[in-house]
Amino acid sequence: MDGQRADAPARAVIVGVALSDVDATAASDSLDELAQLTTSAGAGLVGRTLVRRARPDPAYFIGRGKVDEIRQLVAENGADAVVFDVPLSPGQQRNLERALGIAVLDRTALILNIFAQRAQSREGKLQVELARLEHLSTRLVRGWTHLERQRGGLGKTGGPGEKQIELDRRQIAQRVKLLRERLKTLQRQRRTQRRARLRCDVFTVSLVGYTNAGKSTLFNALTRAQVLAADQLFATLDTTVRRCYLDGAGEVVLSDTVGFIRGLPHQLVAAFKSTLEESVQADLLLHVVDAAAPARQAHIEVVQRVLTEIGADHVPQLLVFNKIDRLPRAPAVERDPYGTIHAVFVSAATGLGLQELRAAIVERLMTARSTDAVAEAVIRTELAV
Repeated sequence: MDGQRADAPARAVIVGVALSDVDATAASDSLDELAQLTTSAGAGLVGRTLVRRARPDPAYFIGRGKVDEIRQLVAENGADAVVFDVPLSPGQQRNLERALGIAVLDRTALILNIFAQRAQSREGKLQVELARLEHLSTRLVRGWTHLERQRGGLGKTGGPGEKQIELDRRQIAQRVKLLRERLKTLQRQRRTQRRARLRCDVFTVSLVGYTNAGKSTLFNALTRAQVLAADQLFATLDTTVRRCYLDGAGEVVLSDTVGFIRGLPHQLVAAFKSTLEESVQADLLLHVVDAAAPARQAHIEVVQRVLTEIGADHVPQLLVFNKIDRLPRAPAVERDPYGTIHAVFVSAATGLGLQELRAAIVERLMTARSTDAVAEAVIRTELAV
């Protein structure tokens, strides 16, 4: 019952936990999102339950009575896995698997599972494997008998020998080291490509946002690319870069990056850092938001936290509220007190508002060039003095 395997369970029961410091509505919304993640992983959702607790139980996270209820729910629905919407410690995961008799995954493991299924490029596959191995290295103690065996010593100079778990850890560490070296090579190649774009003085725009906000659909609409766009979480993982011509500005470079989500595993953020550098190095971020999502403000806050974590919070942003075709009414644009467009309302699927979005990008580009020209003039004046 390895919770880290790449193949998804066929039938899953999902479990949410509302602690005393968590709003019940937020916990319910998070469980709905876990349901989407579960189906995105290819599993059939056969049951769900929301557990309320004052604090986590050290052994099971939930109470023993709830464990018995979930075991009955599993038996009634023929589930082969239980997915928890909270991070489980290795001990809690092991205890739950023993008590329930089937595989137990937490939110982190499920997201890693999806990423392993969806990665297409060589870099993406290496990044996902690195994240999965780093996650697995903390969970080797799972009560399996083969991890308790010891290798014999060398005759008279022997001693207790080396435990199998120590060998496993060393093999993982060696593989992690190799993956990091390969990713560093790909990172250098990516930086060389960025430097080439900078030498050409091309304005770069990166699309960021919560998963399933419609980034890939918007990217296709702006660039006429054929990036996979599907109504599911993490439909695309690999960064795609395309050139786009805008009237009044000329060519700009657009990049479509992986979507963010609450509880995004730290291992994934670290592993995908080289890919996410497209956002760090961009001249402008198009922060795509699902305008029809009930929790859209929470989604915005999650994206802002991840951008801060990767060091992209200093990059100018333009909010793009997508999917307005699902709303009764929406403005075309919103301006800040200085008259600059700070939010655009579009429907990437129907094309509504795309002209206003292009105009807003051009406005930001012209402002950036004007700022650069002023800065250059100041430097020249200082040098002359």
